[in-house]
Amino acid sequence: LPTAVSFDPTLMEFDYYIFILCFQVLKANYSSPWRGEQQMYKLDIGWPKTPEYFTGQTFCVAVDSLHGLVYVGQRGDNVPKVLVFSEEGYFLYSWNETVEMPHGIFVWNTAIDSSVWITDVGTGKYGHTVKQYSPSGKLMQVLGTPGNAGSSLIPLQFDQPADIFVEETGEIYVVDGDGGMNNRLLKLSDDYKEIWLTGTNGSGIGQFKIPHSVTVDAFGRVWVADRGNKRIQVFDKVTGEWLGSWSGCFSEDGPYSVRFTADYKYLIVAQLNINRLAILAAPPVGAIGDCVMVHSVQLADETKPHLVDVDVKSGAVYVAEVGAQQVQKYVPI
Repeated sequence: LPTAVSFDPTLMEFDYYIFILCFQVLKANYSSPWRGEQQMYKLDIGWPKTPEYFTGQTFCVAVDSLHGLVYVGQRGDNVPKVLVFSEEGYFLYSWNETVEMPHGIFVWNTAIDSSVWITDVGTGKYGHTVKQYSPSGKLMQVLGTPGNAGSSLIPLQFDQPADIFVEETGEIYVVDGDGGMNNRLLKLSDDYKEIWLTGTNGSGIGQFKIPHSVTVDAFGRVWVADRGNKRIQVFDKVTGEWLGSWSGCFSEDGPYSVRFTADYKYLIVAQLNINRLAILAAPPVGAIGDCVMVHSVQLADETKPHLVDVDVKSGAVYVAEVGAQQVQKYVPI
């Protein structure tokens, strides 16, 4: 500064700190285009219309896009274990027969019928099983021996099976080991025979520590949320061969749930301990590479998103939240 100009150093220091503060505020509110993030979903605050029907801990949710229904599995004493809502959010009915502790839930539609598959991690007379129900709750099929925790040596003997995915062909994928002795991925035929089985307890290639969720893409690949190892592992759906893994996006918390968007461009991943939904770019073909997070949805503290499902017609994402004891619906923008 020219020597002829006097200035107050204290005022200059104050102005400097005001400048820094404004810069930090602008920086915090600036979304760099180089980060590749864009807002993709918003909360549907009107869903459900009747949240008072959530009376237990909501562990899982499944969408019947064909019939416009949403199934919710919850736990607790003297509460209905399965709630059924319309896609608009109206409570329709509930059922409770032969369900002890639902963990994963999946709706399977055929040309002539629909059914609801549930993995039950209970330790009582209905637990350690994978069960198929009619939409009204009639028990149709039981895989496993109810009440008996199984061994990894016996394909259809489960120990706290975590999640299930059923293809249109009727072929079934089960991740078995929500804290139990088994840590494996099992594929069954439509008549419940073993096609292949892979996985043991560990952190090596193809091993698992709490395989927690499973889904299948349109390119012949099976995606598993390997929760305890903080990674997603990918397998060939025909042979069970290991194809790759993603770990770069999960340093803060492991993946709890995996579901694809209807166009298979993105993978929706729930991270319970940091209350976040991560939207990852899905590789269409070729090498798996590592994960790229294109967006995230930060949920409220202690919400604890456990498992999610996607409506393939509307694109809406439903989130079963153990901490908040509710299911929330996020719609595409």
